[in-house]
Amino acid sequence: MSDEITPFHLEIPQSDLDYLQARLTDARWPTQQPGAEWSRGVPVPYLRELAEYWRTSYDWRVAEAELNKFAQFTTEIDGQRIHFLHVRSAQPDATPLILTHGWPGSVVEFLDVIGPLTDPAAYGGDPADAFHVVIPSLPGFGFSGPVTEQGWNPARIGKAWAELMSRLGYEKYGAQGGDWGAFITPEVGRAGGDKVIGVHVNAATFGFIPFGPVSDAEKATMTEAELARIDRLTQFKGEGNGYFQIQSTRPQTIAYGLHDSPVGQLAWIVEKFKEWTFPADGLPETAVDRDRLLTNVMFYWLTGTAGSSAALYYESMHTRSWPTTPLTTPTGVAVFAEDLAIRRYADGNADIVHWSEFDRGGHFAAMEAPDLLVGDIRAFFRGLR
Repeated sequence: MSDEITPFHLEIPQSDLDYLQARLTDARWPTQQPGAEWSRGVPVPYLRELAEYWRTSYDWRVAEAELNKFAQFTTEIDGQRIHFLHVRSAQPDATPLILTHGWPGSVVEFLDVIGPLTDPAAYGGDPADAFHVVIPSLPGFGFSGPVTEQGWNPARIGKAWAELMSRLGYEKYGAQGGDWGAFITPEVGRAGGDKVIGVHVNAATFGFIPFGPVSDAEKATMTEAELARIDRLTQFKGEGNGYFQIQSTRPQTIAYGLHDSPVGQLAWIVEKFKEWTFPADGLPETAVDRDRLLTNVMFYWLTGTAGSSAALYYESMHTRSWPTTPLTTPTGVAVFAEDLAIRRYADGNADIVHWSEFDRGGHFAAMEAPDLLVGDIRAFFRGLR
């Protein structure tokens, strides 16, 4: 295995963009099922309008140029190609920080936090809070895809991230992540040991929520905010986890439709942005810029990684390599308005030294509320540098 790190420049062939245009033009649309809007999935009128915007107004070249402003690289770790952004701060004593996205996200999630994290003074912050940021695409996602072998679960990714930070020459660093990133970031702490000064998570679930029924007696001791999270968790288990069941059991089957149809890929992703952003009853564009959302979709479509990204669910559920001992690395948790984490279920699983709750922002905090996320990351790591 080579340790070589190779510069990477995004330059999608025009033929790929022309093909997307043709497929959007020739899309075959279903009829709208009767019932309340969004109750049976993404409404046809909404998706037709969004797909037409994608076809006629969205400009990938603008997004590509924005991404290429940041230094990007690829390397091979444990037999897998890994694509990552590596943006160093001008502050020589900045703290290295690895940021991990989830599904259906990508490195695009973090574009709005790179500047404030690496150059806080330019955004009204303290230069002492500067970070060097490393933002990898998960194995099987985007330009780290597809996976070449099975077994890429959070523990293995955590070890790969520790290797990546070592390969970049960082002897001490922090880690942050949401969604799958909230699974993987603690594993970075376990794999990196004393090199990891702290882990910070948002959109956290496993280890931060109850997995069995919650008794009425226990509910009686909960705050209004905690009860609202229990209600959201119940709704998710009953109506919102169909994607999870499919991707954790039949990722190859769902890949055919998503890989072949840009409209199908768009619907599969935009539904989650609708349900998981704040407020949940608003359209995705209420929380996330429409072009930024489409750029995130493009990372799946252009790389053909719908199936290999879904495979992370399969690997995690079938290897069942869940941690059984509490994480000893200092841990910070940010709970945004649509998140589920409840501290009483987390305290026994990690050394939680920082816990913040916010009344806005949702699952995609780096896109929805970058100011709050950046502020919380700064506050957490300030005491650990």
